[in-house]
Amino acid sequence: MTTELFTTANTVTAHEHIGFELGWDYAHYRLVPPAPYAQEPSPLRNGLLAGQAAFGSRTLAATRPVRKWLQLRLHAWLRGRSVELMQVTPNYLSQLEVSHCPITRTALSTATLDSSDASVDRVRNDAGYAAGNLAVISTKANHAKAGYGFHDALRFVKQIEAGKLGGIDGLSACQWSRVAVLCSYVEPMSHEEASTIPMLVLPPNRLRMFNPVQALQAFISQQLMAPGWSHRAARFEAMLPGKPARRAFLTFFHALLPRVLEASRANGKQHTRWAIEDAWRNPLVLKRWTAFARLLTATQCEELVARANAKKLGALRAQQLPDEAATEGWNLDSRGYVPHAVLMKRSPTSARTGLGEQIPQPVGTQASLPL
Repeated sequence: MTTELFTTANTVTAHEHIGFELGWDYAHYRLVPPAPYAQEPSPLRNGLLAGQAAFGSRTLAATRPVRKWLQLRLHAWLRGRSVELMQVTPNYLSQLEVSHCPITRTALSTATLDSSDASVDRVRNDAGYAAGNLAVISTKANHAKAGYGFHDALRFVKQIEAGKLGGIDGLSACQWSRVAVLCSYVEPMSHEEASTIPMLVLPPNRLRMFNPVQALQAFISQQLMAPGWSHRAARFEAMLPGKPARRAFLTFFHALLPRVLEASRANGKQHTRWAIEDAWRNPLVLKRWTAFARLLTATQCEELVARANAKKLGALRAQQLPDEAATEGWNLDSRGYVPHAVLMKRSPTSARTGLGEQIPQPVGTQASLPL
């Protein structure tokens, strides 16, 4: 067996590799990173210059989603955060766009440097920028949420209410309640605990829900977002296991329904969404939901969502993933940071990057904040 020794000066780390690839992609779309990153010596600049030499004028169109995607990756690279690039693409980011912040409910702006600007948030802070862990919220909500999770947000709500404070970090008790619910979707918890959480914010598009009872809760709530909900609800009721569950479902649904219809009448889709969320603040709605949900097991909730989706009863499509695939690319072991590793040995004959010959092992990529 032969062992080759080489110094770190002749190697490329994961961080350097990602920076080079990012610069290469900037060149591929005929864009330049903002100052000073395009001028200062770095792997990013090396990739940019190599890409410019390779592509020349044969570049791709720099659409708005592409610019967001590159900006996301730049912010992540500067902070050492990982980005999973197989699924987190410009097209994927475009599917996350919303008109209003789900936390503050303010209309989102773009590139105004104001607190209302849209930004991409990692819902679970100990994970990277990966499919299923991203939501678009306002910069204000993103900065306040920071690294806090479900239990932190609940504690803030109690502190605000007990001390009669105006808010914490610029968010009110109602807004922190929405942060708590948003975080709960990606934090595994017992079926009993998850059954007691009101759906104060409907799950954003493409968010992965770790608790089956909340997936069922979202499926039922979102029935009211589209016409034909009465027919779909009746068909869903027929799928429930036994008369007690059907009776409990009807009792719950009849508590939720009038509050939504009254608040959302002729006000448009966004107001209907808010009306559904606000209806969950009513103690009777939550009490009846919990009573219904606890007649089911987590497995039954999962099966109900799958069957209803197969019958196309949902207002939105739900896709179920195996447990091992749910956090693929999240880099939970490194808490969402790029794992420290030497990926390559430099070689003067590298065809594309000049970085050398790649050692076959997984590479964690990365991403960012504002849109």
